[in-house]
Order: sequence, then C-alpha cells, then structure tokens
Amino acid sequence: MTSAYPPLNLAVRTPRITLAAATDEMLERLAPVVRAGVLVEGEPLPFDDPMSLYQDSPAREWNWMRRIWSGRSRIDDGYWRLYFVVCDDGEPVGMQDLIADDFTALGTVHSFSWLAPSVRGRGLGREARAAILHLAFAGFGAREAGSEAFADNHASNRVSEALGYVRNGTNWATRRGEPAELIRWRLTRDAWSARRRTDITLSGVEECRPVLGV
Repeated sequence: MTSAYPPLNLAVRTPRITLAAATDEMLERLAPVVRAGVLVEGEPLPFDDPMSLYQDSPAREWNWMRRIWSGRSRIDDGYWRLYFVVCDDGEPVGMQDLIADDFTALGTVHSFSWLAPSVRGRGLGREARAAILHLAFAGFGAREAGSEAFADNHASNRVSEALGYVRNGTNWATRRGEPAELIRWRLTRDAWSARRRTDITLSGVEECRPVLGV
C-alpha cells in the first residue's frame, strides 16, 4: 500500500538486493534479526556510542525501533535520515541508512549500515552501499558522500575503498565507552560517476524530493 508520507515509498533495486523503505511493517519483519543480535563474539565492535544494538534484548529491539521512529519524524530540509531495510531475495537481513545535514546548501551525505551475521561475506554490504550511493547521486543530486568506520572494521573500510572512496583523515569516537580511532572516507560525484552502474533502479524519488528540500 502506498503511504501518504513520500519517504516511506522510496525503494532502490539492484540485481541482487532491494533497499525497501523502513515502514513499520518492514521493521516488524526485521525485528527477529535484531532480537537475535547483530554482534559476533570476538569480532571488533563496529558501532560508535550511543547504539541500541549494544543493549540486551528486549531493550535492544525496543530502542532500535524508537530511534527509527524518532529519526523519521525529524525529516526536513535542514536534516534528514532515510532508513532502508536490506532485502535479500525478499528476506530482511539488515539496514542501510542515508543521512544529510543541510543538504540543500552542502549536497553532502553519509551512510550507515549493518547486516545479520548469517549473510555477511557475500558482498551484500558492498551492494547495499552501491545502491544507497545511487540514490544519493542519481536520485538527489549529491555532490559528495562520506563514510567513517573504526580502523579495525576491515569489512566496512574495504567496501569504501572498493567503491572509489579515498581516505580523508581520521577521527575518534567511543564504543561502549572505550575510545577508538575512526578512518574517514570521501567520495566525490566525479569519482562516483566514473564507476556509475546502469543496473540500479529507483522508485518514489520525485515525490520525496520536496519533503527533503531537494
């Protein structure tokens, strides 16, 4: 069913995955993945603070939903965060977000994502990032995309490098209260255009642009 709220009608499709707008229905379908946990014991912690995915269930899924509901309500031409559920063969397996601050003036975006442990290592993270970049650049006319990942989050850093981002310095953040170094990445529109894919399709973009002030 089509929503009266345009951001909930957005979708990005590639030959491998679909990024479906995170409607309440999609969040309910993804909730069991969140309940099961997205962290793997022994692996470096991937998220900076504060992060509901570090909490114990059921507070984990409650606060995960609350943050998304709160983020959806904040969308305007000064700041927006678009939430998408990553669907692999129709099954929700993670999330991919697109974030912008003063996009009308700056034209810059950032991304955030996570995948269920059971589907990692299959290239879905790279596919989801390529999809969200297509929405940013082809759909909304972004000038530049940025990304950050902890230095020991090798999977995320490899995705950035593979998609044409270049290193853009470092930063620091805490994860569960402990400081850790972040690697910053930058992708210009020209660099994205040089690798632009022709097999990614968008829907719901034109109706959504006025909501975002684009």
